[in-house]
Amino acid sequence: MDSPRNATRFRQTAETTIDLSIDLDGTGVADVATGIPFFDHMLTLFARHGLFDLRVKAIGDLTVDFHHTVEDTGIVLGECLREALGSKLGIGRYGCAYLPMDETLARVVVDLSNRPHLEFRAAVGTASAPNFPFTLVEEFCRALASNLRANIHVELLYGRDGHHIAEAIFKGVARALRDACQRDARVKGIPSTKEAL
Repeated sequence: MDSPRNATRFRQTAETTIDLSIDLDGTGVADVATGIPFFDHMLTLFARHGLFDLRVKAIGDLTVDFHHTVEDTGIVLGECLREALGSKLGIGRYGCAYLPMDETLARVVVDLSNRPHLEFRAAVGTASAPNFPFTLVEEFCRALASNLRANIHVELLYGRDGHHIAEAIFKGVARALRDACQRDARVKGIPSTKEAL
């Protein structure tokens, strides 16, 4: 139960090159360079608040737009998280976070169920950060949920500032995952009556 929980992945396509590693039992150290400063900020705070040691080097077709880089980073992060979790012995499995950011409040709930689903609820026309479309926050979460094979529910309860909204969601995902991934000595085996996740 004390084996290291880390993973490294390299993914290259015609649109992006992603080199990523994560340690689930880290201290929140981040080394991130995606070519998108706001996304770097989001991934850095994801690492800090999830207590994950995270390294991300991404090169993408930013002259087209940010979409491929953000989505593909979510894909590789999800793959790494799933690999690092291994057999899922002794984990909490579930995580929930309410995350306030000034006038904004987001709720994120996670189940590491091996059943991928994203439920993302935010009002039509939700504000974007000045240099990062809000739609990319949902795309990142979808790629993460699909490749982690997790059930993730994200709901923006309220908020006005696009930066605060994105930040509350990224931090909320990190905190919920931190609880779900955490080992609990009282959990014997896999936390499912099916004895499989």
